[in-house]
Amino acid sequence: MARDDGTSPPYFNIDPEAALAELGPPTTSEGFARIAEACTRGRDDLASRGLNEEGKKSLRLFSTWEITRYLIPVAQAHFRRVLKQNPDLPQGLSETEGGAKWFTLDEVLKLRAHFATEGSKAKEYRPYRPEGLPAKLVAVANFKGGVGKTSTAAHLAMSAALDGYKVLVIDLDSQGSMTSIFNGRVADEWGTVFPLIARHYATHLRRENQSRLDRGEAPLPLDDTLNEALKLTARDVIQPTHWPNIDLIGAQLNLYWAEFQIPVWRMQARGWKLWDALTDRLAEDGILDAYDIVFLDTPPALGYLTINGLAAADILLVPLGASFLEFDSTGRFFDMLHSTFASIEEGENMAARALGREELAFEWDAVRAVITRYDGAQQAELAALMQAYLGRTLSPHRQDFTALIGQAGEQVAGIYEADYRDFNRETYVRGRETFDATYAAFKRLLIGIWRRDAHRAAGGLL
Repeated sequence: MARDDGTSPPYFNIDPEAALAELGPPTTSEGFARIAEACTRGRDDLASRGLNEEGKKSLRLFSTWEITRYLIPVAQAHFRRVLKQNPDLPQGLSETEGGAKWFTLDEVLKLRAHFATEGSKAKEYRPYRPEGLPAKLVAVANFKGGVGKTSTAAHLAMSAALDGYKVLVIDLDSQGSMTSIFNGRVADEWGTVFPLIARHYATHLRRENQSRLDRGEAPLPLDDTLNEALKLTARDVIQPTHWPNIDLIGAQLNLYWAEFQIPVWRMQARGWKLWDALTDRLAEDGILDAYDIVFLDTPPALGYLTINGLAAADILLVPLGASFLEFDSTGRFFDMLHSTFASIEEGENMAARALGREELAFEWDAVRAVITRYDGAQQAELAALMQAYLGRTLSPHRQDFTALIGQAGEQVAGIYEADYRDFNRETYVRGRETFDATYAAFKRLLIGIWRRDAHRAAGGLL
């Protein structure tokens, strides 16, 4: 028998009887329910720590220092002078006599509007947004779990909101992590994108049935689900969040049912263009005129909901870590995207060519991979190799992992929701820097795309 002197690996000399004593009884399907219920209790406990006395999540206040450093490009002295000269503007609250002033984000947005009207025309008080053009839809997607997909989408949405854009976040993942971040409340699938897709199918079926009647054929029935969906619009499933300029279409577990229902509808009506469902509904319901940016958080799989999100997107962002496995998985993700969308194009265009119609061709304004959770001391060489192979597709900005990210996650909040007084000032500034840089890279992409669209709309040369 081997001698256990404390230096042997922990997997040597395990006593079978002791292992049996620690084992516990087998797990049944009911056991899954008990585990799920325990997780629900824990989740509610953790989430409630960020709620106010009314049981709702509220956004923290912003100090004069933070506003003038990060939100409105003016000196603190000038900011205070403008407030004194304009008593009708929000004046903020002080926690102590003569102490620092603190403002709600709604008040910050009003102050920004004032500076945009009265301030220097050489400064950017409002972010660039060409008139007359629709919102840009941004899908954040990858097969690989744990790459920071939802975190990246949430922080970009918050960054854009702080910058002054009006944002809609759509959670397409039935796990509902994005919905939890924004404290969304979704009772069932009727509060998700499901009724929008169902309505798109029902509308197609109505047109198809008219054609069938014209040919003397029996119409296909519209069941209760489809008739109910016809009564709803996108505005019926949009809910406000604790951010004044971020709204949400949430998700919950029942949304996964769509992955089973959509192929059934597709089999019943082969002419239904399911990949257009989300795009068409958002456009026809006026959502793309009501918002500046729409962020789509997709499931970690290429199902029908992901296809809808990717087909709707103008911009595709693919987060990944600087590791071989994540690089390899991301390559397979792009290969699957090619196979899927090329297959849809081929199937549609066979009929289009036969009928002399315009052929289908999917197109994205920009596709960028983004390295997340980056550790420059350990991953610089692999990140450089990835950059060499992917070129422009990989954003040159690396999103560092800092202590602030982990601490904010423990508090069920994004880093922009965290009060900087709860952290070491250096930790807060460094944590913000990496996400601010991520947003800057995205905003540069967004502005370039909008500018190109504006040139096209004006008939200019690119």
